[in-house]
Amino acid sequence: MIKVVNLIKSFGTQTALRGINLSVAEGDFLTLFGPNGAGKTTLIRILAGISRPTAGKVLLNDIELSPSWSDARRHIGLVSHHSYLYPDLTAEENLRFYGRMYDVPNLMERIHELVGSVGLLPRLHDPIRDYSRGMQQRLSIARALLHDPLLLLLDEPYTGLDQAASDNLRDILTTTTQTGRTVLMTTHNLARGLSHCNRVAIVNKGRIVLDEARQALSAKEWQEAYLENVGATH
Repeated sequence: MIKVVNLIKSFGTQTALRGINLSVAEGDFLTLFGPNGAGKTTLIRILAGISRPTAGKVLLNDIELSPSWSDARRHIGLVSHHSYLYPDLTAEENLRFYGRMYDVPNLMERIHELVGSVGLLPRLHDPIRDYSRGMQQRLSIARALLHDPLLLLLDEPYTGLDQAASDNLRDILTTTTQTGRTVLMTTHNLARGLSHCNRVAIVNKGRIVLDEARQALSAKEWQEAYLENVGATH
C-alpha cells in the first residue's frame, strides 16, 4: 500500500529525515518507535500530505503522491497533535463538515455510529471549545475514521487521554486491525505500541534503524533493541 523511497526532509540547515526507505503492505499495522525529535511526526505529516519532502517520493498503491495529494487524502485518515476541529462548531457540525467534504454516504448515521464508539454521543451538540483535551482527541479519532479510509495515520494518539479514553482507543484500534485497514502509528510508549501492531520500526535521528515483524522479538527483547538503537526508553 505504501512505499517510501529515499525520503529526505530538511528545515533550513536542519535535516529531519535522512533517506527513509519503507514499504508497508495492505493490512499491516506498523508502529514507529523513537524518541522526541527522531523524525516520526515529520514522516507522518509527509505521508498525510501536510508537508512536502525535500527529496525522495511516496507512493500509495503504486501511485506517486507528489505533486498533488488531493486525491490521496480521500483514502487517508489522520490523528495527530492537532485536532483539526473547529472550536466554535459542535461535534456534529464538525463531522458534518468533514463528511460533506469527503462525500460520506448516510452521513448522519455514520456520525452517530462513530461518536457513539468514542463515547461522546451525549456531547454531540456541544461546541468543541467546551471539550477537554482528551475529548477532543477522541473526536479526532471519529473524524479520522469518518470516510472509512484505507490508510490510518496515528501520531502519538494516546496523548492527552485519561485511562478510560485510552482503553476506548485501544478497543477501536483492535477493531480497526480486524477490518484489514492499513495503520501507521507513532509512539514512544513501547507497551502500548507493541500491543497493536504486527510490524515494528525504530526511528532515530531521521533514519529507520530497525524494521522487523512484531513477533520476531519478545517485549523484553524489543525494549533491549530500543535501548541499543536509541539509548533510552520513555
